[in-house]
Amino acid sequence: MQSNGNTILVTGGSSGIGLALALALQARGNTVLVTGRRQAQLNALTAAHPGLHAYPLDITDPAAITALARQVTADHPALNVLINNAGIMVAEDLLTMPDTATAEATVETNLLGPIRLTHALLPHLLRQARPVVVNVTSGLASVPLAATPTYSATKAAMHSYTQSLRWQLRHTAAQVIELAPPQVATELMPGGSTRPTAMPLDEFIHETLALLDAQPGATELLVERVLPLRRAGASGTYDAVFQALNSRQG
Repeated sequence: MQSNGNTILVTGGSSGIGLALALALQARGNTVLVTGRRQAQLNALTAAHPGLHAYPLDITDPAAITALARQVTADHPALNVLINNAGIMVAEDLLTMPDTATAEATVETNLLGPIRLTHALLPHLLRQARPVVVNVTSGLASVPLAATPTYSATKAAMHSYTQSLRWQLRHTAAQVIELAPPQVATELMPGGSTRPTAMPLDEFIHETLALLDAQPGATELLVERVLPLRRAGASGTYDAVFQALNSRQG
């Protein structure tokens, strides 16, 4: 992926990794569109960052996704990059939870949402000269955090979906990239932005863009901190990494 001259849509771009990535890409000379649930927050973002375009979106609503795809392609016909970043991460105690509402919301947001949006935008993207789909997964796609079983499962599913999408588009001009963060200091879960074990957000963005600069044709963007998780299966360290990860969580 060329790091400038694109028109980029970032879902979940009103906070956390999505916002930091959107602003860094805008600073590099890209036209950047972000989505978020709350209109007031989007209004504040566009006021604070001139040139940033914001669209409200409930990623769990299929009709809203269809409407967004129609709107952004009409407003920005040069749109050529989709970054599927929107997601939720909620702890689940499977012994005491009264129902599956949290699990279902997580699947709708983290898995069905990006699949639906990719499907809605793919015909448009494939008409562009340099189409790119970036799916933000997680190191937990490779080694799950047992306290967040559905989140980990949806990220594993998105890892698999990304591989299949890349293969099916192999005879097109499209590039399909997986961005798999480690634990990053954001409020994806309450208190996460101050957790001492988390990678600082600015360091994560800096290293990610440095990887993109060094490997513009990359299929995966993996910062150094995520490699122990990502390589656990291949290196024969899966059991030890799983134990260490989940023991730290109590």
